[in-house]
Amino acid sequence: MSLIDDIERELAKPSLPMVNPGDTVEVHYLIREGDKERVQLFVGTVIGIKGSGTNRSITVRRIVQGEGVERVFPLHSPRVKDIVITRRGDVRRAKLYYLRDRVGKKTRVKELLGDKVRRDRDTEKARRVAVAEVEASAAAANEDGDEAGE
Repeated sequence: MSLIDDIERELAKPSLPMVNPGDTVEVHYLIREGDKERVQLFVGTVIGIKGSGTNRSITVRRIVQGEGVERVFPLHSPRVKDIVITRRGDVRRAKLYYLRDRVGKKTRVKELLGDKVRRDRDTEKARRVAVAEVEASAAAANEDGDEAGE
């Protein structure tokens, strides 16, 4: 393993929700005001996902006082405390940039309902189990390595 891989593994969050374009999310973001820090919510629609691994980020768009506001959140940033998916969107594209040109009710995204949501949850659960197994095997490998080094 390279040094960069080791550092990325240390900085990566253990588990993240499976966010897809079109989902409505609440991003709990840590902001600093003077010498105090507090968590602020940014609620909006995911219009794009970029990158992979620890470099993965999402672009979230919301409308504030009739004006569109977009913000890019690196998923593995220590400033991003939590991402809560409030609604699954049923979209056919990976990037929803066309929402920028729409106003009012036209910006709504259909909700994903029924069997599709169940399949989505099962996939997410399977991914979490797989991640837990990989972490457990990595921890066991590290313990074996530590014992061999003694």
